[in-house]
Amino acid sequence: MSTGPVIIGSERSEAGLAAGMDLLRQGASALDAVEESLRRCEDNLEDHYVGTGGLPNARGEVELDASLMIGSSRAFGAVGGVRNFPHPISIARAVLEKLPQHCLLVGDGAELFAEEQGFERADLLTEASMQLFRESLSPARDSVEGENTIAAAGDDVYRLAAIELVERFRPHDGPWGTINVMALDENGEMVVGVSTSGYPWKYPGRVGDSALPGAGNYCDLRYGGAACTGRGEMSMRITGARMVVDALARGEDPARACCSMLREAATLPDIFRAELRTLCLTPDGRHAGAAGQSGSTYNAMTSTSTVPEVFARTQL
Repeated sequence: MSTGPVIIGSERSEAGLAAGMDLLRQGASALDAVEESLRRCEDNLEDHYVGTGGLPNARGEVELDASLMIGSSRAFGAVGGVRNFPHPISIARAVLEKLPQHCLLVGDGAELFAEEQGFERADLLTEASMQLFRESLSPARDSVEGENTIAAAGDDVYRLAAIELVERFRPHDGPWGTINVMALDENGEMVVGVSTSGYPWKYPGRVGDSALPGAGNYCDLRYGGAACTGRGEMSMRITGARMVVDALARGEDPARACCSMLREAATLPDIFRAELRTLCLTPDGRHAGAAGQSGSTYNAMTSTSTVPEVFARTQL
């Protein structure tokens, strides 16, 4: 493959990938291209798994995670559990560049830093995402206690029913999941970026793999970059993105490297097991993705592309 500019992304990255490639054609850095691509995805109101319009946690609040990693230095910046700031990928970049003594800020601290850096607050919960939340909670709507009531034995029964309801939550129909973008610029630099609103109806404060180096995001310019989508807790337990890059370092081709990680994840005991996917990019412009389900794809563009090209992920 060409060693010229390349940008790839997971499903639904097409909302921002062309903007990133436009920057790369103009000689911009991979960091600029990845940030701009993910900002466009974060602004996509039809996408309920990233940025504005993301699906809320169990108490109806949208919490966002994002990260960036630079291949040449392995510098890393990330935020987790950010509320009311629509572009967590840009806050992650600010952590990377303006707070280099740290790699990750979460919750109130991340929001304080965002304010200090001049980022503007916004309401992330759109009517469409709130409606999806209400529909999922509808069986319990008539079971809410009134004010100033004294707890009784029935309260315990209600709590158990509520737990069962939460366990039945499933993502809504249609495309879903974290968005990964990685780019290789004309100077040979590589950057991996990840942005997500996390698993729908998650426990408040849950931070997934997207904000963690080695788990949802890893980039080492000597070998390549990788990122994960899907069941983040499984990727966290095996440091999935780092495992893909380690496989590249051993000389495995991109598709085999991706499958090696998914194969390892499949050995984990996990009663909440769900789809886990990954993709990777090498310093010479080769790329691949892998998934556990058929029909899974990812997107890629080179400097000669007019629109994102869709590639099939290898099925494990």
